[in-house]
Amino acid sequence: MTKWAARSHRRRRASMEIDLAEELASQQIPQMFQRRRIVRPVDDEHPFDLDAYITPYADRTAVDRLIAVILTCPAVAPQALQLAVSRIKRLRDTSLLLSATTAYDSVALSVEGAGLPPVGEIVVVDMEWVEDVSKQNAAERTKLEVELKTYTNNMIKESIRMGHRDLGDFFRSTGDFPLALKHYTKSREFCSTSQHVLDMCLSVLELVIEQRNYNHIITYVHKAEGALESVTASASAAAAQSSSTPLLGPPQSRKPVTEREQIQTKLDFALALAHLGTGAYDKAATAFLKLGRAEQLGDWINKLVVPSDIAIYGTLCALASLSRSAVKSQTVENAVFATYMEQEPYVRELVQAYMSSDFKTVLELLSRYSTRHYIDIHLSPHVYELTRLIRHVGVVLYFEPFETIRLERMAGAFGWTVDELEREVVALIQAGKIMGRVDSQNKILVAKKTDHRAELFARAMKASSQIQSMNRKLLLRMRLQQADLVVKDPKLKREPERDRGLEAALGEMM
Repeated sequence: MTKWAARSHRRRRASMEIDLAEELASQQIPQMFQRRRIVRPVDDEHPFDLDAYITPYADRTAVDRLIAVILTCPAVAPQALQLAVSRIKRLRDTSLLLSATTAYDSVALSVEGAGLPPVGEIVVVDMEWVEDVSKQNAAERTKLEVELKTYTNNMIKESIRMGHRDLGDFFRSTGDFPLALKHYTKSREFCSTSQHVLDMCLSVLELVIEQRNYNHIITYVHKAEGALESVTASASAAAAQSSSTPLLGPPQSRKPVTEREQIQTKLDFALALAHLGTGAYDKAATAFLKLGRAEQLGDWINKLVVPSDIAIYGTLCALASLSRSAVKSQTVENAVFATYMEQEPYVRELVQAYMSSDFKTVLELLSRYSTRHYIDIHLSPHVYELTRLIRHVGVVLYFEPFETIRLERMAGAFGWTVDELEREVVALIQAGKIMGRVDSQNKILVAKKTDHRAELFARAMKASSQIQSMNRKLLLRMRLQQADLVVKDPKLKREPERDRGLEAALGEMM
């Protein structure tokens, strides 16, 4: 490939990146207070400690989660608003202040928020701080844009890349996600090494995770994995070359391996979160349960996620989609994931109750901590579906060893009424998950009996019929060949004639 062709290829690839950025920017990510609100209580039956919950989080993630608490739990909305305003003043995005106050106002005007004090009685909106931060942001933007223009005029490739990177970081910190994504992807055109491409992909992944734009996480995970392979290959080649020469200092062969593990763990987490966001719970469970230690997530811990979140995501997805043996081997017997489960003690209780077939306790724990699940910005849209799937799995597993069972006994094991259980069982029978029938008069669930002897004879008769049909066809073909009634392919006729002509020509020559 010539130099001109390579440059043209890079330009086309960069234009594709920009088109993707514009596509992402054109998609309006709905704010949490624009979605249908799910109100959850905070009481003795649904405990929730706001301070303990929000303390580990940092930066924008903490504010986004506090806004989710305001919308979901009116009982603690005033306290959440105070914490949100104090966290917002540490950041550079003044629009978050409007988002928090708007969310609180929407709750206060609802039926569930009746009696809540107005915003002015809870926090003081510091307009002077808003103006100062806005001026600082405007001055910083002008400075970075002038620097990028200077680098572009001087045609300094590395400086141009860093200029786009700095502008992307700036716009991300000020909440302008479309422009941040545009500059991150534009820097791809000026990346000269695989490490630069990897850094760009990680920056974009952090951005789309904050946007909760799950559909595009997978794309950048694959790009980052390709760049990571190139970086690792280059590091291995350099290490092999340096090992052939005498070392002047301490060996550095351990560092690339550690960096690769950290980056791979980040990519695994991003992929698991994307599967959760798109509803692929089985893939999400597998990805969450194979994550490395929390230390390997590096700066993503607290900024994007905390270990307790991983424990909840992985456990709920596993209970909803994996078999009992897989749950046991990948959660209880998984030493790495056990460290995540220690952050949320009720998660371990949930798994133990599931493994001991105590499904009543499982459902009680899911109900007791439902408030914690519904306020999670990533998990909230999937809580109802995950709970439904876990409930269905419990009913199927409970009925497996029985041929007949009274619905009253089964309802007691789940803490339901007989009518509720009957509706669940009928739905599972219609879905083909339970092979049985319900005696509605006597309230008995009866499994369908399978006659294995009859099945064996049926398979044998079917195989004999197939063999008999095949033998008849073979006999017919043999008789047709004996009577010379087989039509041969004309090509097959010409080939022997051509071979005889060739033999005759060779004989004349000899």
